[in-house]
Amino acid sequence: MIQKTFHNIKLPELGFGALRLPTKTGKLWDDIDRTEAQKVIDYAMEQGINFFDTAHAYGADRDNEKSLGEMLSKYPRSSYYLATKYLNFMGNYYDTFFDEQLEYLKTDYIDFYMIHSVFDDTYEQYLSNGSIEYLAEQKQKGRIKYLGFSSHASVETLKALTDYCDWDFAMIQLNYFDWLYGRAKDEYEFLVNKGLPIIVMEPVRGGRLASLPVKAEAMLKAANPDWSIASWAFRWLRTLPSVQMVLSGMSTIDQVKENSTLFSDAETILSEKEKKILFDACKISRENMGVLCTNCLYCVPECPVNIDIPHILEIYNKASKQEGEWTFDELSKVDVQKTPFKCVKCGICESRCPQQIGIVKIMAEIADWQSKTRNDR
Repeated sequence: MIQKTFHNIKLPELGFGALRLPTKTGKLWDDIDRTEAQKVIDYAMEQGINFFDTAHAYGADRDNEKSLGEMLSKYPRSSYYLATKYLNFMGNYYDTFFDEQLEYLKTDYIDFYMIHSVFDDTYEQYLSNGSIEYLAEQKQKGRIKYLGFSSHASVETLKALTDYCDWDFAMIQLNYFDWLYGRAKDEYEFLVNKGLPIIVMEPVRGGRLASLPVKAEAMLKAANPDWSIASWAFRWLRTLPSVQMVLSGMSTIDQVKENSTLFSDAETILSEKEKKILFDACKISRENMGVLCTNCLYCVPECPVNIDIPHILEIYNKASKQEGEWTFDELSKVDVQKTPFKCVKCGICESRCPQQIGIVKIMAEIADWQSKTRNDR
């Protein structure tokens, strides 16, 4: 595993995103399947992937932190790095949460601690609720080694945030799609100018860049038949010199094997010609990707009517983009109490969505189509 220097330590170029650890049901945010997850983590450690990222908000009943703490407890604490986060949506109990996190993760310090999922409309809450000052104090006490933030915010917000505190690192959503069609390029360049090391989340956009429309995939396969589609995203990221680490949410040993092989070879990087091919394929993909949900499920836990929003958006994409017409047969399999008909338009989902998707409008659109379909029948 290739390593990069961070301050006075060495970090693997590939980190383990624990959000997508295998679960008992196969669904994100459900209870971790610790037997399978232990196998994945053990294999990752064997490959030199010893940086594990989690958050207090992940999993059922904080199961992600609890499971990770138990599974890593077999290893010497000095042999791995822990990253976790505080999310302001959980309330201003950052001191209580921090103590719980130490307990769950079975440690007396956190290597990399972040304020979690900063948005343009939420960053001021972090600046005003005392959490940053508290966490800076924990760093002084040695209970946090490095303090940073994870952000889905604009450059303007990043400026305000970085002016407020001396941060050690930043985590941003960065991939070739968001480089072309989002604001990832501007965020990256701003943080480079600030001298902040960058940890990458969503390198394949929650799996969306692991499978592309047929024409786009054909272009990539013609250029390099033996490369997986997902590997193009990782190879592109390795062309950015200020990327400290790339996090990958790995659920299987096969995923760990493929990714660790890629990040163990200094030559797995795109040429200028290959970058052009990738960007051309991305432009084709954009026309056929529909709603750009990454299935992170941040929107689900607090939905007052328990709509499985990512699943509904998947049906929406399939009907409106891939099939070219509205066919909602799959909605008949969804609990009637959890369909877009039941959406109360509270907007909580949109406030939680890292991709800033207009979920309420889409739910209304689907409900309208459902209504028309029922009336036609």
